[in-house]
Order: sequence, then C-alpha cells, then structure tokens
Amino acid sequence: MIGAERPLTPDELAELESRIDGWLAEQLEQNPVIEAVERDDVSGERRWFVRVRGEQKAVFTIWLVLRQRNLHVETYLMPAPEENAAALYEHLLRLNLKLPDLTFAIGDEDAVYVMGEVPAVWVDGEVVDRLLGSCYSVVEQCFRPAMRIGFASRFPA
Repeated sequence: MIGAERPLTPDELAELESRIDGWLAEQLEQNPVIEAVERDDVSGERRWFVRVRGEQKAVFTIWLVLRQRNLHVETYLMPAPEENAAALYEHLLRLNLKLPDLTFAIGDEDAVYVMGEVPAVWVDGEVVDRLLGSCYSVVEQCFRPAMRIGFASRFPA
C-alpha cells in the first residue's frame, strides 16, 4: 500500500485517475440521479464534474479534484444570504459536527459550499460512491432550510 504521508507518483496518479474515470462511468450508467459526468480538460487539473438531479435542489454539480495527496470533493449549496447571515452561519456550523467527510464552507462572494477530501491512498469505488452520496444527502437535507434562513423574506410563513 502507498504511504499516506507521501504524494502519489505521476504513474500512481494516472492509474487512480483512470480508475476514477471508470467508477464515474459506472455511476452514470447505474445511478438514476446522475445526469452527466464531464472532465475538465482545460485547467490541467484532474477534475470531474458530476451533474446530479435532486428533489430539494433540482440540479447541482459535484466537483471531484484528484491531487497528489487527496481527492477533493465540492458542491455549491447556495448564494450568500441576503438576510439572517449570522443565524445561517450558526446553523451550518452546528451541522458541520454531524457531517461525515464533509464540511460547510464560505467561498467566493460569500457563497456557501459543501466540501471535503480524503487521502488519495484511500480512494476506491466505494469511497467515490460515499463522497457522491454524502454530497447528495447534505444538499438534499440542507438546501431548503438554509435558503429559508438566508432568504426568509422570500418564503411565505
């Protein structure tokens, strides 16, 4: 097994990249909530975009980025809140304690993201499935309540 302390070699990264391609192709074929899987061929990063159809949030994209030491996962939850920002951030911080492998984060323009990472040496089909499933579950469970807090005046009581 590859040591978790050292970065993967270029050959190891290429092999893992190929396996992730295969696992995502299987997910696309077998998982009805996954609408598309695309690769980023422009940035030079090993990045995948997984387009997902949800129920609470109709469509969203989960990004996977393979780096030398980890596999990073990220999805956009919502824009910056228009109101009740402190209450929203407190709500999300409290939820962080309950999230497996993931955390809420504030990104560009104060938008809210869900993100996480696992060591590259842990990555296999089950880990990819778990990360995708965890992102899906968090978005489905948290999107509407978060929007109701951050955009309260837009939702009738």
